[in-house]
Amino acid sequence: MVQLNSTSQPRGPEAPSIPERIEPQRFSFSKFAADIAYWAGTSAVFVWACAGIVVWGVTGPHFHYSDTWQLVVNTSTTIITFLMVFLIQNTQNRDTRAINLKLDEIIRSHKHAHNEMIDIEKLSDKELEELATHYEKIRAAVDKRNAARAAREKASRR
Repeated sequence: MVQLNSTSQPRGPEAPSIPERIEPQRFSFSKFAADIAYWAGTSAVFVWACAGIVVWGVTGPHFHYSDTWQLVVNTSTTIITFLMVFLIQNTQNRDTRAINLKLDEIIRSHKHAHNEMIDIEKLSDKELEELATHYEKIRAAVDKRNAARAAREKASRR
């Protein structure tokens, strides 16, 4: 459990505690997807896949580069790609959600942060564009002030 600094001022309700795993989990698609995505991203699997393509290519003359020979690699790579898209997307969704929750906690706990920024990923595209425009204006104003300050400093050195 995260210990909050007792000297900081509260910024809303305290975050819920993270549940501890007491009993072993039964089958979880998220865990399965994360494990497969991790395994598929290892260098050993890459080498194994490259070796498979080399073996397939070397067997071409033996099978007279037949349609069946070509269909084997086309079908197997299509099936693997199709399934991996869903596994990787599940893992990516979970990781994105976890990162957003961590950022929300940082925003919530920081005294000078805008709590309105929590859950902005749920805003519409138009609302996100308006927010981006607002922060671009702030950045432009800061750039303008910094340029003016640099010009004053340069002039004062002369």
